[in-house]
Amino acid sequence: MAERLQGIFTPNLVPMTQHGEINEAELRRYVDWLIEKGVHGLYPNGSTGEFTRFTPEERRRIVKIIADQTAGRVPILAGAAEANVKETIRACEYYHEVGVRAVAIVAPFYYKLSPASVYAYFKEIGDNTPIDVTLYNIPMFASPIDVPTVQRLSEECEKIVAIKDSSGDLPHMIRMIQAVRPNRPEFSFLTGWDAALMPMLLSGCDGGTNATSGVVPELMRSLYELTTSHQIEKARQLQYDLVKLFDVMLYSAEFPEGFRSAVELRGFKMGCGRQPMSSEQKTDLQTLSKELQCMLSTHGYSDEPIGGCPIDGNSAGNADEVTRIVSTVVAELKRRGMVD
Repeated sequence: MAERLQGIFTPNLVPMTQHGEINEAELRRYVDWLIEKGVHGLYPNGSTGEFTRFTPEERRRIVKIIADQTAGRVPILAGAAEANVKETIRACEYYHEVGVRAVAIVAPFYYKLSPASVYAYFKEIGDNTPIDVTLYNIPMFASPIDVPTVQRLSEECEKIVAIKDSSGDLPHMIRMIQAVRPNRPEFSFLTGWDAALMPMLLSGCDGGTNATSGVVPELMRSLYELTTSHQIEKARQLQYDLVKLFDVMLYSAEFPEGFRSAVELRGFKMGCGRQPMSSEQKTDLQTLSKELQCMLSTHGYSDEPIGGCPIDGNSAGNADEVTRIVSTVVAELKRRGMVD
C-alpha cells in the first residue's frame, strides 16, 4: 500500500520568459528552493499554476520538468484534469510514466453536472487509471463533489485515494472524514483553503495544497508542525499572520497575480502570466507589491520598501473568524480528550 498523502503540497506557479513561454531554468530553481525550505510535496497544474492557460502539451512538459528536477526528493501530486474523460485518462497514464505519486482531478467544469454525473465521471477514471487519484472539489469553478459521492467512490474505486477540498467549508470536511474514514482509514483529506489550515488539521485533515506555501514555505511548514504537535497557541498566532497575507494576495489582484508578485519578492523572475492586464491593473499590482513587501519584511523575508511601511493598527481585525473556528474545534477536541 502506498504511503498516505500528507503534509504541505505547494501548488507550483510557473515562471514565464519575456516571450510568454515556460522559463524552465527558473522553474527548476524554484523547485529546488521549495524543497530546501521544507515543503512536503509539489503540486503542478493546479489552479494557482493556471493550468487552463496552458496547452495539454505544456502541462505535460511542466510536470516532466518538475519530476526531473525533484528526482524523488518529495512526492508530486500533479493536476491531470483535461476537457473530457478520455484525455484525462491519457494524462494519468503519462504522469504515471514520469514517476508522479498521484494525480488531482477537478470535477467537470463549464457544464454544471448533477451528483450522478459527477460520480459517473470519476468512476470511469477510477476504473481505468494506472495512478492513484485525488478528487479535487472546488465548487466556485467546477461541479461540486458532495459527501455521498465521495463516500461511494472511496468504497468502489481502490485507485481513488484522497480528496483535495478548496471550498473552505469546515463542516463539509468533517462530514467527508466521518463518512469515509471508517471504511478507508488510509484515505487522505487535503485542504486547499490556506485561511483554515489549522482548524482543518485539528479536525482530521492530513495536510493541504496551499498557494501561500509557494511564497512562505517556511511558515506553512511551521504551521503544519505546530498544529500536528498540538502547540495550539503558537499555531493560532501563526495562522493569524498567514490569513492576513493570504487575503492580500488573493483578493487584491486577479488570482493568482498576487501570489506571483509575492514570489518575485522572494527572488524569482516570474514574468507575466498568460492573462493580459490593463494599465490600471498593472498599476494596482505595483501598489500590491509594496504592501506584500511590507508584510514579508516583518518575517525577515524581504527588506522594507523605500519610504518604509505603515504601522498596522488593526492587526487583530482579520483574526476574528479564525479565533471563532479554532476555539470551537479545540473545545471539541478537549471534550474528547484529544488535547490538553
